[in-house]
Amino acid sequence: MRYIIYARKSTEDEDRQILSIEAQLVELKEFAAKEKLEIVASFQEAKTAKEPGRIKFAEMLSFLERGKAEGILSWHPDRLARNSVDGGKIIHFVDKGYIKALKFPTFWFEPTPQGLFMLSIAFGQSKYFVDSLRDNVKRGLRQKVRRGEWPHQAPLGYLNDRNTRKIVVDKVKASFVKKSLEIYSTGKYTLLQIRNFLRENDIRSNTNRPISISMVQNMLTNHLYYGAMIYKSEYHLATHEPLISKKLFDKCQEVMSKRGKQKEIRKHHFAFLGLMKCGSCDCSITAEKQKGHNYYRCTKKKEPCREKHYLREESLIEQIKSFLQKVSLSGRDTKKILAELQKDELREKEKSVSIVQNLKVEIVEIETKLEKLLDAYLGEVISATDYKARKEKLLTQKIELGEKIRDFEQKSLSWLEPAREFVLSLNQAQKLLTSKNYPEMTTFLKNIGSNHILENRQFRFEPQNPYDLVAERRVPRREDLTFPDWCTRQDLNLQPSGSKPDTLSS
Repeated sequence: MRYIIYARKSTEDEDRQILSIEAQLVELKEFAAKEKLEIVASFQEAKTAKEPGRIKFAEMLSFLERGKAEGILSWHPDRLARNSVDGGKIIHFVDKGYIKALKFPTFWFEPTPQGLFMLSIAFGQSKYFVDSLRDNVKRGLRQKVRRGEWPHQAPLGYLNDRNTRKIVVDKVKASFVKKSLEIYSTGKYTLLQIRNFLRENDIRSNTNRPISISMVQNMLTNHLYYGAMIYKSEYHLATHEPLISKKLFDKCQEVMSKRGKQKEIRKHHFAFLGLMKCGSCDCSITAEKQKGHNYYRCTKKKEPCREKHYLREESLIEQIKSFLQKVSLSGRDTKKILAELQKDELREKEKSVSIVQNLKVEIVEIETKLEKLLDAYLGEVISATDYKARKEKLLTQKIELGEKIRDFEQKSLSWLEPAREFVLSLNQAQKLLTSKNYPEMTTFLKNIGSNHILENRQFRFEPQNPYDLVAERRVPRREDLTFPDWCTRQDLNLQPSGSKPDTLSS
C-alpha cells in the first residue's frame, strides 16, 4: 500500500516551532522504515488547522482522490484537522475508499466502524482543544485590558516587553512619533509629509516594514499615545506611559477632520499668494509678474467686481511691516519680560498645591461614579450601549483631570506657557521687520489673525486677542518694561463668545 507523509506546524512564524516539521519528518520516516511502509509523496505546510483552507492539505486529498496513494502517515490526527470541515473530509474519504489506511505513531486506527468512531472522537478532541484554547486566550486578553494593559502588538513608539507582557516606550522611535503628532497638529503638514519625515529619519514599523501613509493615519488616530485604549469598541484607561497629551491628540483629530483631500496650492514665487481674499467680492487674490515686479489683484471669478486696481508687492510689504512695527518687541525687552514670567511661575507653583488637591478629589469622585455605573450595568439597570457611552465620558474626564494635575505640577498655571509663546512671537515680529523671508511673514500673519482682505489697494485683517490690544496701545519702549504693566494677564485670555476684535488697517 502506498502512503503519503503529511507534516504540519501551527504557525507561519519562522521564529516559532522552527524544528517542528523537521522533527515530525524524522520520526515519521523512522516509523515508515520500521513498519515497512511505501512512501510515494510528502506534504508539509506551516498553517493552522483551526480553519479550513490549507493548500497542501487540499493537494494531498486531490492526490488521494486520483488514486496515486491509498494511505496517510502523520504524527497525530490533530496534524490533519482541528476543525469539523477538514475532519469530515478525512472520514468521508475513508467511507469512499480513497483512504484505506491511516497510520500514526501516537494513535491507532483501523478503517472499521469502531476505528472511524475513534477517529471522529480524536478530531472532536482536537477541535475542543482549539475552542477551549481560544476562549482561554480571550479571557486572558479581557483581564489584561481590565488591568489597563494593551493585549496586542505595540504601536510605533512602543515595544512589547516579553518579561512583563506590557508595552513600554521605545526610546529610539518615541521622540519621532511625538514630533510627528506635534507637527501634524499645526495643520501645515500632510500625511505624505509625515511619512517622508519618518522615512528620512530611518524609522520603520515594529515589524521592520517601511512606514506607509496608512500607518501614519493609524498612528495619528491611536488613543494609546495619550494613555487610553479602545478594545472591542469600549473605552479603557491604560497604565503605560503616554507619549502625548489628550489635547494634542484632539488637535490632530480636528486637523484630520477638516483637511479632507486638499489640493496643494501652486504658489510659484509669489510669497503672499493664498493669504488674502478680495474685500469686495470675497474671491481669491491672484498674482502676476509685470515689468520685473509682482502684483496682486482679485481673480473676479464669482461676479463683476469693482476692484480694478493692482497692488504692487513692495507696497503690500510696507503695509504688513507697518502692522508688525506695532506688535514688535525688542530682544532686550523680551528678555526682561521672560524673566518676570519666570518669577511669576515660581510664585504660582507655590499656590497650586490646593488646586491640585481639589482636582485629585474630583478624580476620586469619578472613580466612585465608575463603580456605581458598573454596578448598574451588572444589575441590568442600564444597557450595554448606555454603559459604554457613560463610561467613555467619565474616563475622558478622568484623563483630562490627570493632565490638569500634571500641568499644575510641572508647568504651574496654564497661562504661563502661552504668555511665553506670545512674548516670543512679538520678538519674532521684530525680526521679520528686517527679514526678507516673506513666506515666514505670511505664516506669521495667518497664525496671529484671520479674515485677511485686500480692498482698494489696502491690506487689512483681524488680529486675534491679545495682538489687537498690543497694536492699539502701541506701547513705547521703556527701560523698566515689565509684563504686568505692558500687557495684563487678562489680555491673554480668549475673548468671550460673540465678541469681535477691531479691524486694523495700515
